[in-house]
Amino acid sequence: MNKIQKYRPIMFVGTGSDVGKSVINAGFCRIFKQDALSPAPFKAQNMSLNSFPTSDGLEIGRAQAVQAEACGIDCRVEMNPVLLKPTSYMDSQIVLNGKPWANKSAKAYFNETDRDFLFSEAMNAFSHLEAEFNPIVVEGAGSISEVNLWEKDITNMRVAVEKNAATYLIADIDKGGVFGSVYGTMLLLPKQERKLVKGIIINKFRGDISLFEDGAKKLEELCGVPVVGIIPYFRDIYIDDEDSVVVDKKQFKAVEGKTNIAVVLLPHMSNFTDFNYLEHLPEVNLFYAASPEDIDKADIVILPGSKNTIADVLFLQKRGMASAVKKAHQQGKAVYGICGGFQMMGEWIADPHHVEGQIGKVPGLGILPVETILTEEKVTEQCSFIFQNEEEGKGYEIHMGETIAKKLSPTCIVNGQKEDGYYLCERTWGTYIHGIFDNNKVVSRILKAAGKQSVSAFDFQQFKEEQYDKLAKLIRENVDIGYIYKSMEIE
Repeated sequence: MNKIQKYRPIMFVGTGSDVGKSVINAGFCRIFKQDALSPAPFKAQNMSLNSFPTSDGLEIGRAQAVQAEACGIDCRVEMNPVLLKPTSYMDSQIVLNGKPWANKSAKAYFNETDRDFLFSEAMNAFSHLEAEFNPIVVEGAGSISEVNLWEKDITNMRVAVEKNAATYLIADIDKGGVFGSVYGTMLLLPKQERKLVKGIIINKFRGDISLFEDGAKKLEELCGVPVVGIIPYFRDIYIDDEDSVVVDKKQFKAVEGKTNIAVVLLPHMSNFTDFNYLEHLPEVNLFYAASPEDIDKADIVILPGSKNTIADVLFLQKRGMASAVKKAHQQGKAVYGICGGFQMMGEWIADPHHVEGQIGKVPGLGILPVETILTEEKVTEQCSFIFQNEEEGKGYEIHMGETIAKKLSPTCIVNGQKEDGYYLCERTWGTYIHGIFDNNKVVSRILKAAGKQSVSAFDFQQFKEEQYDKLAKLIRENVDIGYIYKSMEIE
């Protein structure tokens, strides 16, 4: 195991969505790094509103950026060549090799795009990674047993077959029905694909794992492959989640005695990881506001990013939440906006090129004296910034739009030259910079503006490194790592 050698790819697929593939993938990325290998993550196609820019300004799914961090390497566009970013319940922006490629409905994407072309692009990306890294840690998408989608597949077992990946099926026992989901998945697979599945990993087990020993044996008898691990359900390890399904599990109420920060819940909310740092501060209670009453209870209100700013600002107006945000501002509470949230805080949002839909122009909340014109060109870049000529920090931009101010009053100076956002006062500003709240000095400013005189120091990067190591340790303790390595040996 300690000998450096070339391994075949390992792939983690699922019986369904949200079974823990992304997190387990990150855990194995860290294990292989700890074992002196040079791993890199890969997911051919991802659907997520949570994205991240590479150092060369290309866009990938946030999960692959997290997995790259677990590997100890910079993220690259080859790690996620196809990214789908939903703009509505039926439509998505397709990002190919890091750049917007098309906007299509789900039906058009699956039925009218050249699947062989997209798969070829994905495999070209894989080949670039394979030439430099060892092993490639591949993540599937959703369920591998959706038989109606097999002919359209570019991200699941077609990848496993093409690259002869040692494949592991992950099932979430906490969802219930683990025997049916695992056995049904295996039974549905064609023989060629079933041969690639080297084992089963049961995830999110609550209680005494020894109680499932008989269950594991039954699964092995039914499926003809071993259960190589049973991973406990955990709440004390924090890894960035792939998509906003995780928001359903978060806090939705104010807490007395803490600084209550309300993130306004949007239908098309993007990059919810902007608030992970705030969640870990002991003096803060961060919650998601789904009603005007929730906003009324907040000390600080944050309007997050959005993949469809116009639709979301209309949603806020219809639900009475726009009025609640304006009321909070009038009462002197702090109100901040990030990216799409910054656009919403302005007076107008115009969409002359119909980037987001057929509506040409809508009024914003009127809190900041700015107007936004949505553009066809997309800004995707990592950046450094200086906040109010004092605090230095790092973040990133992902947006389609230009915001024009009636007078210059930038929130930040980006990369030493570009003016960003609009700063009305210490309690009211907007910015295009995602990750601005990952910076302790900026967070200290907003908490002091809300009345907190002392703020906990918190090294977020060190914290994340510790979480990857804790995850790797948990997996090592509960998965047969020796068997995993043996299955990855090149035959």
